[in-house]
Amino acid sequence: MNVFRFLGFVFLGLGALGVVLPLLPTTPFILLSAACFARSSEKWHRWLLANETFGPMIRNWEENRCISCRVKTIGTLTMIVVGGYSIIFAVESATLKILGGTLMLIGLTFIVMIRTCKEKSGQGP
Repeated sequence: MNVFRFLGFVFLGLGALGVVLPLLPTTPFILLSAACFARSSEKWHRWLLANETFGPMIRNWEENRCISCRVKTIGTLTMIVVGGYSIIFAVESATLKILGGTLMLIGLTFIVMIRTCKEKSGQGP
């Protein structure tokens, strides 16, 4: 199996885990997966682009190197609310709280640093 295709599946799996695990960001892993599939598997790259949830985000990234304000808002709020809840209430170990907070900060920093796509005139939110 091609290394990029293998990495595409690894990043896709991590992105899928990020949907349900509050401290693991979804967006960067899905974008990495799309980049790997673009270099290794047209079939899987097309599948990701056709995905109702991830396709628009990937197209924005590939065409304009940006993510929408909606994706930024959802990613940020999800990490803060769910990740914050987990760190405050679900984790007892101070070491794990620090590790979780650090991972959350890295994810938030990544999302904030990515350029926000400008809304096209004539289109709704």
